[in-house]
Formats: sequence, structure tokens, C-alpha cells
Amino acid sequence: MIDKPLLGAVIALLILSMVMSYSLSAYTVLYFGYDDFHFFIRQAISIAIGFTAMVILSKLDPDRWFVPLGLTIFVLSFLAMIAMQFLPSSLVNEVGGAKRWIKLGPMSIAPVEFFKVGFVFFLAWSFSRKLLERRNMRFWEELKAFAPYLGLFLIAVMLIAIFQKDLGQVVVLGATLMVLFLFVGSSLKFFFTMMSGVFVAFVTLILLAPHRMARIKSWWVTVQDSILSLFPFESLQRLRVESSVKEPWQISNSLNAIHNGGFFGQGLGNGQFKLGYLSEVHTDFILAGITEEFGFLGLSLVVMTILFIIFRIFKIASKVENPMYYLFSIGVGLLIAFALILNAYGISGITPIKGIAVPFLSYGGSHILALSIAIGMVLMISKKVPRGADGRIL
Repeated sequence: MIDKPLLGAVIALLILSMVMSYSLSAYTVLYFGYDDFHFFIRQAISIAIGFTAMVILSKLDPDRWFVPLGLTIFVLSFLAMIAMQFLPSSLVNEVGGAKRWIKLGPMSIAPVEFFKVGFVFFLAWSFSRKLLERRNMRFWEELKAFAPYLGLFLIAVMLIAIFQKDLGQVVVLGATLMVLFLFVGSSLKFFFTMMSGVFVAFVTLILLAPHRMARIKSWWVTVQDSILSLFPFESLQRLRVESSVKEPWQISNSLNAIHNGGFFGQGLGNGQFKLGYLSEVHTDFILAGITEEFGFLGLSLVVMTILFIIFRIFKIASKVENPMYYLFSIGVGLLIAFALILNAYGISGITPIKGIAVPFLSYGGSHILALSIAIGMVLMISKKVPRGADGRIL
């Protein structure tokens, strides 16, 4: 028996995603002259395909299909990310010099969304075969054991952060990798050493990219007063950025939309900041749009539903006996959790905007389909969890 509470929570968010794709895209539809149901229909098609894939996968036997499916996703998505750097513009959508989407007829696919699922599978598959029985290793033994995975991650950093200019996805993958290191028994010394290295690499990637530096400075303008006031040291005041730096209007309008929602919201379809103030609000800023129309109460229900999904995934992981299934489920839960945190922090101004989709909600076929496949694989795994006569997990 599959985990029905997990499936039900995912379906609820996917239905809300279709509704908000219609409501929040009102200005974009008028501006570009699209049909009123342009985004709704496209999102509905993506969700229909994703839901079908999820149901089919949930019915498969994991002992037979899990590894072949996971390896196929990992290899094909990895090769696609490499290949699309060499494909002509007629086959690849290029924005700001970054190639992120491969054109497939009337639709486009972002291989990085599928690579995240494949990357988690590869880690779970390889860790369960090579590392789970290796305990109490010395630091250099740990470094040698984990070096191949760090090498793979560095290749992913090059493909995603440098060629695709998408640092947000790298942050999600890096954070997931570091946490999974802990789950397979890495020492705290090794963990914090790797975290220090990741931080240095993260700062280097920011310093080497002018557009990222501009985004950091733009964000810092909005938070410097509140942060520097906590540290009244004269030397730290040199960190203050001149007001000539452009303030991020997207963040200002996002916060205004959240404030305008109040507790109960303005009502479905009655949001004001979606009317040209927040561009593409149905994608990265969908949480701000939901808050304006449904209020703090609506946002709380959405966040609680996502947290419930993460909880169910972790509960499945805690009960399954196969270590590969365990690690994969943990990894999928982490992908969802880190994506939600980065997006929520970004739209509220706590951190710079990373361009990360809200799991199951943001408009976009690739992330919907990739997450549906991931959930389908978790549902496939959930059939291996011991249950009572009433169907509840023991």
C-alpha cells in the first residue's frame, strides 16, 4: 500500500498551483497578449503528465525498477546538461548568456531539475554500496572516501553555477550533499571542514560574477541598517553601501504584497501587486501572491502542507529497511525543504533572491515533472514500509 497521506498532500498543492497559475498570471497574459487560460492550461498539462508518472511509478516494484529508473534519470540529465552547452540556439533557450532549457517542440525542459533527483539517487545508491559499513575513519580516510562525490559535485557546480549561472540550484544540491554525508557517518570534523570549503567556494562564485555581486549589494541595501545597528563598532560601519546602489524593487513589492494580504487576504483574484508590480509572480514569487490573496492564514496552510509532505517522506525513510531507499527518501525531503527555505527567505528579503521554484506550486513544467517523479519513487518505496491492519505506518 502506498502512502496515501503523502499522495493527498501533493495533489492538494498541485491543484492550488493550477488555480494560482490562472489568478496570478493576469497581468502577464494581458502584457504579452496571451489567451486568458494560457498559463493555466500549460500548468494543467504539466501536472497531468507529472501525476500520471507519479501514479505509474508508485505501482512499480522498487526491488526491480528503482535502480534502473534512478540511474536512467541521473545519466540522461547529466548528459543533457553537458550537451546543451554545445547545442545551437534553435534547440536551446538562452537567457543572459545562460543555457538552461532544451526546446522539445512547444515545450522546454530544464535538465537541472531532473539532475537534482538523479543526483540524490546516485548518492543513495553509491553510499549504500560503499560507505555505510565504513565507520570510525580517520580524516584523510574520509577525504579519500568522499573525494569522488565531491568531484562530481564540483562538475555539477561548473555546469550549473558557471555555465547556467544558477547558483541557487547549487546551494540546494550542496546543502543536500553535506547533510547526507552526516547520515552515512562522516565525522563532525570532516563535515565542518567541507562546510568551510563550500562557503569559500560560494563566496568565490559570487565575487567572480558581477551580476551576483550587484544582487548581493542590492540586497544589502535593504538590510544593512538593521544588521549594522546590532554591532555598533566603528570598523564595521565601513561595510555600509552607499544609497546610490539600486534597491531591489522586487523585494519591496514582495513585502508590500505580503503586508497587503493581512490575515485573511484580499480574496482569490483580488491581488493588486500581481498587476505589473511583481513580474512573473506566478513563478518565483508565488508565495507572495498567495499571501496577498489568501493572507497569513492561507500562507500558513500552504507551508504546513509542504512541511507535512516533508514529514511523511522522512517518516517513510525512518521505517524502510533498505539503506538505499532510506537515503533516497531523506535526500528528496531535503531537496524540498531547502528549496522552500531559499525561496521563502529570498522573497522576504532575509537572503538575496536565488530564483528557486516553490516545490509543487511555482509555474513550470520541468520542476513539476521532476518532483512528481521523485514523489512517485518515494511512493514506490513506501510500499516496503511495515503497516498495521488499518494501513498506518507501524
